[in-house]
Amino acid sequence: MAPRLTARIQLLLLRAIGFLIGLIGQAARAFCGPKFDSKTTRPVTEPLLLFSGVQLAKLIRQRKVKCIDVVQAYINRINDVNPLINGIVKYRFEAAKKEALAIDERLAEKQEDEAVLEKKWPFLGVPLTVKEAFQLQGGEGCTLAAACSVIGVGSDIGGSIRMPAFFNGIFGHKPSPGVVSNKGQFPKAGEAQELFQCTGPMCRYAEDLIPMLRVMAGPGIRKLKLDTNVHLKHLKFYWMEHDGGSWLMSKVDQDLMQAQKKVVVHLETILGASVQHVKLRQMKYSFQLWVMMMSAKGHNEKEPMKFVDLLCDHGKPVNPLWELMKWCFGLSVYTIPSIGLALLEEKMRYDSEKYKKFKAVEESLYKELVEMLGDDGVFLYPSHPTVAPKHHVPLTRPFNFAYTGVFNALGLPVTQCPLGLNTKGLPLGIQVVAGPYNDHLTLAVAQYLEKTFGGWVCPGNF
Repeated sequence: MAPRLTARIQLLLLRAIGFLIGLIGQAARAFCGPKFDSKTTRPVTEPLLLFSGVQLAKLIRQRKVKCIDVVQAYINRINDVNPLINGIVKYRFEAAKKEALAIDERLAEKQEDEAVLEKKWPFLGVPLTVKEAFQLQGGEGCTLAAACSVIGVGSDIGGSIRMPAFFNGIFGHKPSPGVVSNKGQFPKAGEAQELFQCTGPMCRYAEDLIPMLRVMAGPGIRKLKLDTNVHLKHLKFYWMEHDGGSWLMSKVDQDLMQAQKKVVVHLETILGASVQHVKLRQMKYSFQLWVMMMSAKGHNEKEPMKFVDLLCDHGKPVNPLWELMKWCFGLSVYTIPSIGLALLEEKMRYDSEKYKKFKAVEESLYKELVEMLGDDGVFLYPSHPTVAPKHHVPLTRPFNFAYTGVFNALGLPVTQCPLGLNTKGLPLGIQVVAGPYNDHLTLAVAQYLEKTFGGWVCPGNF
């Protein structure tokens, strides 16, 4: 059979699998789980919840605000809001209050001056939340967006920092590979995938991104150029409004295209920067490139651990198709997203010939992007083809994550930046991409876009 015809059949098969998973998602939405009305969290009335992490830390160091008061303010907000959003799954309130009191006592002794405290503990006294590594529903994103936290930690091997950040209208940064340690992650990425899994900061305020990255990176920070001054007017901006027409992904919403266009017009007319529209034709293979990355073998030719193997019950193999049938009758112990992913994984096995083909595509696209961006360019690209979906709807569009996943496969730093809300109150946003280890460029653009377009929108302000 001709290679082109074979490729077309494979694409049709992928679409068929996506359609099947979509039907499952529609069924889950229609018949399973709670029915969600259109509800919003109550407005923030406590002023302490509206400071950035950097500002809170400074106030605490200066003894203008007590750490216990900050912690209690966030506990009150969590108690008020979390029953609605279910973003935090484990509380440690009493331990946090003891830690806060200990910090206040230490500060009262005035053993260190403000400068020493800032250098040693830049976020001393600031509450944070940490994403549970298997959380696929955006718990960290909605926790931050609902003002239940101010800074958080996320992990990203296909967009799990950037997609929740986008859906919830906050900032999320996927660093350059190897900058931040992935120690403690579960599930642990395979040898070949370790480089593409990134741990990074999530937050409401752009000014917290760089200080958070410094803390999280530790010695890895030396790989970056965060102390370099960035003159935005001298940057070269490139943009692309969609992936070029992949059969597998949804079309980009008009709201998102218009938001991107506003950014482009502002950069050209107000900032006076160089802005160029580009067509990177190989971006339409984003999903295939991500699958190629995830199927890569390690140096010892060992295949990466499969998701279905992680589902095994005390060593007993799990049959995803059987679990799907059990789920239809309410008998499976697994969630429909996990069953769908396991089913998809079984169909996404690439043989060595396909791996070589898409590895060549990846290398070509990487070369094109890196040469285009250089050390003074950034690429503006949609964070997702649609605005935030309702519960279970992502199952009906199982390949859309490739808008973020492609940059894991390429190993480039990316910052998701909020751009306000659409007419229905749903967050808009954009990805800002730079060349390897040029994280300082995307982070500088993030701060500029926040000042220009408003950044995170406080609940109740729509």
